[in-house]
Amino acid sequence: MALNTSPEAPIPVGQVSRLIGGWIDRLGAVWVEGQITQLSRRPGAGVVFLTLRDPSHDISLSVTCYRTVFDQVADVVSEGARVVVHAKPEWYAPRGSLSLRATEIKPVGVGELLARLELLKKSLAAEGLFAADRKRPLPFLPQLIGLVCGRASAAERDVLENARHRWPAVRFEVRNVPVQGVHAVPGVVAAIEELDAAPDVDVIIVARGGGSVEDLLPFSDEQLVRTVAACRTPLVSAIGHEPDSPLLDLVADLRASTPTDAAKRVVPDVGEELVRVGQLRERALRSVTAHLDREERGLAAARARPCMERPQRMVDEREQQISALADRGRRTLGHLLDRADSELAHTRARVVALSPAATLRRGYAVLQHADGSVVRDAGEVTPEEELRARVAEGEFTVRAVAAAPAVTPPA
Repeated sequence: MALNTSPEAPIPVGQVSRLIGGWIDRLGAVWVEGQITQLSRRPGAGVVFLTLRDPSHDISLSVTCYRTVFDQVADVVSEGARVVVHAKPEWYAPRGSLSLRATEIKPVGVGELLARLELLKKSLAAEGLFAADRKRPLPFLPQLIGLVCGRASAAERDVLENARHRWPAVRFEVRNVPVQGVHAVPGVVAAIEELDAAPDVDVIIVARGGGSVEDLLPFSDEQLVRTVAACRTPLVSAIGHEPDSPLLDLVADLRASTPTDAAKRVVPDVGEELVRVGQLRERALRSVTAHLDREERGLAAARARPCMERPQRMVDEREQQISALADRGRRTLGHLLDRADSELAHTRARVVALSPAATLRRGYAVLQHADGSVVRDAGEVTPEEELRARVAEGEFTVRAVAAAPAVTPPA
């Protein structure tokens, strides 16, 4: 319940501490899981002091227990071990501190840890954090590589030496952090976030050598997995050896079997690239040479054609064809003209033979009235009418006289 206090009516520190202790005393015992970060077993002391830490968060609680309680698990529990503690919260009023009074301690077995990891794996997979379409390709030649590893570790040495042996100009931004124990998760998470925020870092490698299942547990932590999933820079996981498979391997953009393999997968080999460049140059040279040879053969074949060898030949051939056609046209026209001339001569002869002029030349004459009309009937002529008589070689005027009566011949 809230207390009625004011600047004029405050309550003493002791009363506040006793009130807090009363509220905490009403809490029942709970089962708590955590990782032992500090262990104090003073010789002859009847109480053992522990510090129990949440591996995923930077939160710790003090735990006390009687030596008889701790002696039951002393052979299998040490600093860094995960345990489950049955304890009741206690408030130490004189000092104002909270602790847990443990009545039972149980170590978390490997089998149980693996079962929990499997459940976490299924849960994160259902969210799509391990999906293949989330994987980002690594840059071909990273200029600056972020490396997260233990200080002076074999993993750091393997990555640096192999990478620089493959590409001497490669640069590294190294972050040395704890890679096992209670401080591993926050250290690795902070290093990844720092390198991911650096604009010059092209790829991040998280490397650690082999170890037991318990040693590799930080790299299956949910907080670390989610941090890597939110990372914008491509990340390579190189944890342990080939059989080891922490959850970091599943969420990373590339999983390397060892730190050495990570260096080989991230950094190209300068010797191999030079060989590849040489092969590509030879391939390009062969391609260009083959293309030039093919074009030269095509040009030679085109130049060897008669029309290209003697271009005037086409003109000569066309001239011969035109001459032949012209001769043929002249002959055809000549035949047509000759035949027309012959037909015209026959027609002319017929016309001449049938013309009035030819009749007149045979002694006939044509009589015409004064108006030019031809006399065809004697009854058309009146006595004393002057008629024009047209003969073969000219014409003259005649006068018509009355016809003498017809004389009947004697019987």
